[in-house]
Amino acid sequence: MNTSFFGELLQTISERGRALVERTRERRGSAAQSDGLIEQCEALLSGRGEASGVARAAEILAEYATLTTGPRIAFFEALASRFGVDRKRLSAAVTAWQSAPSDAAASKVHRASEPRRLELFRRLNLAPGGTAALVRMREQLMDAMDHRDDLAVIDDDFLHLFSSWFNRGFLVLRSIDWSTPANLLEKIIRYEAVHTIRDWNDLRARVDSPDRRCYAFFHPALADEPLIFVEVALTRGIPAAIEPILSAKREPVEPERATTAVFYSISNCQRGLAGVSFGHFLIKQVVEEVSREILRLATFITLSPAPNFAEWLKRERAKAESIALNAEDRAALAVLDRPDWWRDEATAEMVREPLLRAAAWYYLRVHGARGTPLDSVARFHLGNGARLERLNFLADTSERALQQSYGLMVNYLYDLEHIEQNHEAYAQQHAIVASGAVTRLVRAPTRDVAPAAE
Repeated sequence: MNTSFFGELLQTISERGRALVERTRERRGSAAQSDGLIEQCEALLSGRGEASGVARAAEILAEYATLTTGPRIAFFEALASRFGVDRKRLSAAVTAWQSAPSDAAASKVHRASEPRRLELFRRLNLAPGGTAALVRMREQLMDAMDHRDDLAVIDDDFLHLFSSWFNRGFLVLRSIDWSTPANLLEKIIRYEAVHTIRDWNDLRARVDSPDRRCYAFFHPALADEPLIFVEVALTRGIPAAIEPILSAKREPVEPERATTAVFYSISNCQRGLAGVSFGHFLIKQVVEEVSREILRLATFITLSPAPNFAEWLKRERAKAESIALNAEDRAALAVLDRPDWWRDEATAEMVREPLLRAAAWYYLRVHGARGTPLDSVARFHLGNGARLERLNFLADTSERALQQSYGLMVNYLYDLEHIEQNHEAYAQQHAIVASGAVTRLVRAPTRDVAPAAE
């Protein structure tokens, strides 16, 4: 209700301000009426009136929404070239700091070093629906950046603002069930990124069965748009495969007999917010929510995909020499080039141990440029304080999973007593907290692996 009230208030201000803008244009004559989108942005930055600013921001976003690809890229080019740092202002601020250092002078340097784009985006955000429009704008910018590295400076500014606007303090956790409005349920179907929801019957099985739960995080500025949602299965043990969870023929578990909550699908919904951290401990909040409802739950664990594993293993196998694979394992893994290798039981058994050893090396030893795990899902869960608990061979034999991970899936354990401790180890030293079952698969110890808290 509060969100609706403030939305209506902004709409009223926008409508009244639009009249002010129109009267100003009439006084300036026809030349001003032909101003382009960039000139409107300059006018928005130079204006001081709140009402006219809200109205102008709404007009800019409405006009931007009509742009086709070419004019849209030209708009981004102008944002990069004309709305960067005011160098004269920055130079003057730096000179003042150098001649008389003080907190006030340092503050002026800080403000002067900020690109003008940031203030432009803040003012555009005042328009009704401004936040959603800017998220869509960033999504379109990401498309343009596929061929235009020079536009990355704009993306950096979006990430800077969105990281503040979408931090966990603003997010609201809501339960999704069969009574949720249909427009939101349709979005759950559309945004599911891990295990495709086939139809409405499949959706109902996931949100309306007694042993299933679904939770979504929302932001007040995007009230009808989930940011991230988590699907939960209530079970009596830790699952090693996804098919028993998704099967329409499964035998439901009575909630009061469940001992384990399995987070089997976590989907980010807004592409325009890619790379924006919603803060840590999101899953901990879901854990706390479901454990309040079902008191007997003792284990909170994921069954997660390994989307980058197959690509890494292909590169490793192609190397003339590999420290991750010995000659025996490399020979055994050669059968992965056969499309149906996993269907033959004897072949699959021959591949099992070499593949699990390679996976353990991948998770415990392989890092990206920033020193964090190469695997994107691992970065999310380890950053949220989880422990790398178990590697599951042929846990998902869907076509996509076989292509991405040779069917491998991973259990990450959320132990409420150690979540903060695990998170700190990862955040400060990029330490990967893993169970003995995983660390034993790697022959030599590594300083990058933190001992699990037992």
